[in-house]
Amino acid sequence: MLYPIENRVREVRSLDGIWNFKIDEQNRGLEEQWYLRPLKDTVPMAVPASYNDLVTDARWKEHVGYVWYETTFTIPASWDGRRIVLRFGSATHHALVWIDGVAAVRHKGGFLPFEADLTALLECSTLEEHRLTVALSNVLDWTCLPSGEVVYKDGPGYPAVYHYQDTFFDFYNYAGIHRPVKLYATSKRYFGDIVITTELAPDHSQATIRCHITGTDAPRRVSVMDESGTIVAENAGGTDSELTLLSPILWRPGKAYLYRLLVEGDEDIYTEPFGVRSIEVTNSAFLINGEPFYFQGFGKHEDSDIHGRGMDQALNVRDFALMKWMGANSFRTSHYPYSEELMRLADREGFVVIAEVPAVGMCFWQSKKVFDGTRVNDKTLAHHLDALRDMYARDKNHPCVIMWSVANEADTSEAGAAPYFKEVIDTMRSLDPTRPVTMVHTMWPAVDCVSQWLDVICINRYMGWYSDHGHLEVIGLQLQNELNEWYEKYRKPVLITEYGADTISGLHKLPQSPSRRNSSANFSKHITRCSMRRTLSSASRCGPLRIFRPSRG
Repeated sequence: MLYPIENRVREVRSLDGIWNFKIDEQNRGLEEQWYLRPLKDTVPMAVPASYNDLVTDARWKEHVGYVWYETTFTIPASWDGRRIVLRFGSATHHALVWIDGVAAVRHKGGFLPFEADLTALLECSTLEEHRLTVALSNVLDWTCLPSGEVVYKDGPGYPAVYHYQDTFFDFYNYAGIHRPVKLYATSKRYFGDIVITTELAPDHSQATIRCHITGTDAPRRVSVMDESGTIVAENAGGTDSELTLLSPILWRPGKAYLYRLLVEGDEDIYTEPFGVRSIEVTNSAFLINGEPFYFQGFGKHEDSDIHGRGMDQALNVRDFALMKWMGANSFRTSHYPYSEELMRLADREGFVVIAEVPAVGMCFWQSKKVFDGTRVNDKTLAHHLDALRDMYARDKNHPCVIMWSVANEADTSEAGAAPYFKEVIDTMRSLDPTRPVTMVHTMWPAVDCVSQWLDVICINRYMGWYSDHGHLEVIGLQLQNELNEWYEKYRKPVLITEYGADTISGLHKLPQSPSRRNSSANFSKHITRCSMRRTLSSASRCGPLRIFRPSRG
């Protein structure tokens, strides 16, 4: 999936701003077909943003079910005869979209983009102004990622109709249109997708650039431009092209260099940034461009005051400035794909990224089985595979992405987890054989039955916090023993993706300031909403990444 860009043949219009918004308190909007007419009794709502922190009624903030968004747009006369596409960066979690009351697209999954080709629909319309309506559900169950359950209760001590969303992960279930909404126009003949792979010679003297181009236009010329705009390689195009780049400047952690692939056709033009770098995993090291790489960074979250999980470019820039200030070189997109805008910034700034699909919550701490067919099931697996495909389709050309994470803290001790994750891992490898695959564990090496199919072992550990509470003297010994157990079992690099304890009051952000969120009454909620702004100054539930090097001898 290509990111919307503007050039001399492509145009982009933003639909971000203030939309009309309505909570579907009885969840009757679909039945009553609210999409057939303008929404009534609405309030203003910012897009992109989570709606939860922009309302003052607690019932709305914690609403389980559908909410409705609506805005209007016009199509400029200059777009007549062109292909017109509506694109959502993300909508959490289940979206149904109508144009002028006509179904346009539906999408399941709250962290990846989806599109609707509106060309035929708009060409048949005589309206000057068009109405865009979105019904959005935040309900999580065992057919989606993340997984969850809606709990219904009745009887003495409960309201007449009482239910709540139960989640099996420790961050807030923000909902809303979280990322930019755009209309873009292309020619009727266009490039649909571009896949770029690079192969670096052992001595780094040259790189082979391969690209696969799909769509309805015919690529007539394919060129590689350096950062100055100079063409350094080109050929006559074609659906599959191969170019040789002599003396390439490598994309390196902390020292990014981006080339641009220019594809020109009969009617369409597209420019895709990319980097040249190699990735290799040995039994004891992670190599980037043939050099050992030591992960030092964070498990981030998209979570900020007011915006919730809504994309904000200023926050992205600030987070990166803080990470640089701390000496970080990497982060994991815990526990879902982050915005495209953030990934493009990571490409530019040279941050190494472990991209994670939103498979979090597949672990019960109440001694209940997860992979026995009653919870995780065939529908879960189908959606999991779709999420992998969508994540790959969006992020495949980002040089910052050096590894795929297919799950976080699943119960890999269960017998049913083995066939489930073998299919998940095999699917990820079939999509992209060029990058390592991992998943993040909370199980122990003695009971894990999945990691034989992974390239890198990732673990989350909170010794002295979730176990042996406050006994700091045992942390080092316990950690060393477990890391050696992982390595002895699988002979693969081990990466500590989370460790530590909760944040310290007053040290959530720079400059330091006290926070009412850290009162004991708000403690549990605070720990579930850890964000970069709240974790930079101390070890936390989304703590730094560290790679383990096995002891010698």
